[in-house]
Amino acid sequence: MAANRSDLKYRGTTCLNCKFPLDKSDRYCPSCGQLNSTKKLKFDDFFSEFFSGLLAYDSRFQRTLRVLLFSPGKISKDYINGKRMCYANPFRFYLSASIIFFLIWSLTNSFDNLQPITDADEVAQKIEQDSLNANMHKLVPTPMGDVSLDTNIQNQKQRNLKSYKEVYIPSGKLDSLSYLEAINKKFDIFSKFHKETTIRKAEIAMDSLAYPQSNYNHWLYKKAVDWSTIKKNPGLFFNYFVNKLPFIIFFYLPVFALFIWLLYLRRPFNYIEHLIFAFHVQTTFFILCALASILDIFLENWAFNVAIIVFIFYLYKAMRNFYGQGRVKTVVKFILLNFIFFILAGIATIISILASFAIY
Repeated sequence: MAANRSDLKYRGTTCLNCKFPLDKSDRYCPSCGQLNSTKKLKFDDFFSEFFSGLLAYDSRFQRTLRVLLFSPGKISKDYINGKRMCYANPFRFYLSASIIFFLIWSLTNSFDNLQPITDADEVAQKIEQDSLNANMHKLVPTPMGDVSLDTNIQNQKQRNLKSYKEVYIPSGKLDSLSYLEAINKKFDIFSKFHKETTIRKAEIAMDSLAYPQSNYNHWLYKKAVDWSTIKKNPGLFFNYFVNKLPFIIFFYLPVFALFIWLLYLRRPFNYIEHLIFAFHVQTTFFILCALASILDIFLENWAFNVAIIVFIFYLYKAMRNFYGQGRVKTVVKFILLNFIFFILAGIATIISILASFAIY
């Protein structure tokens, strides 16, 4: 049907997509690539265009995957040298690979079995309670000792449970503290208040605590409530965080590419070309890990370790082929890049966890 729509009798003198002037001899617009045809779409025309576009992308996908996996560094070199139509866009391909990997990973792994988080007060309370129970067994009760001992135990438990009133500071005194001290103090007060009262609505809590009904106080109280929930079931938050990782890494890679650019400052590559290389390498890592996650269902967790070893060798070969330097220089820069990568990854992880918790 595409051939019929491109017949000479249907060709126009202006591109219907971008309005570029055309000749009757132009089968496609030289500006945007659209077929030069004024024929109205029919049912079979519509599906013909749909499947031709789908198959065209599918062939680019297969070629990109094959070259990416078996020719380290080649696809990045081809792409920056202008050979792009036969490959999928590196940024779109990265997003597709990362989303598929994390989807597979979430199906084969879970944080649901994580143990509850115990804070310092609860640890101290447990230690004191264990000590009290140990001392209780050493005592020989008198005929009236059972009652007094039980009363002492209950009194000790009450002393161990700190009330929010013990750490409460009026709003006026909080203003005299530094910014970080005030945040920490408020969060502690809000956490203990919620634990003691189980009140979830920030407006009611602010009235009870005599604090201003500000958006900031409402947000901070909500975070205190969220933290209480996360402590009981940390898997909820970590599963939420993992779902955001493809996009977090997407914005992390441009920062990492800046350090690659600095490391190869004397080489004839601009920043975007380093960025394309970084996205291709990271995409390969996700593909290898996705395959390993599937294999580990049957092979008891050794495929992932093999994938990491394969990727280390792949990264070295990709750097050598793409940047065209000798073995010694490539090994030195390989070590430096990995050192920089893990430092930046640690910083980015901390920032991302805090940001994720802020919007949780």
